[in-house]
Amino acid sequence: MSRTGWPTAKIAVALYPFGAGAAAVNVFFASLIWSWLGGPIASTAWSLGLGGLIGAPATWYFARHIRHLMDVSDARDAS
Repeated sequence: MSRTGWPTAKIAVALYPFGAGAAAVNVFFASLIWSWLGGPIASTAWSLGLGGLIGAPATWYFARHIRHLMDVSDARDAS
């Protein structure tokens, strides 16, 4: 059986801006919770930078999951 549709890398590149943005928001909100314990609040630049780093592997794993779902769906259509 051959794979149809986008490969994992293409899905990851398309979804990366959303994954990085979501990770940046989560980093910022985590820093707000951390501030309750006396920690610093992350700046916009730090939130975006850490979100970009954390968002890359998170988006890759999510793209692998989407690719798996596509493969499962194609297998069901073939049978």
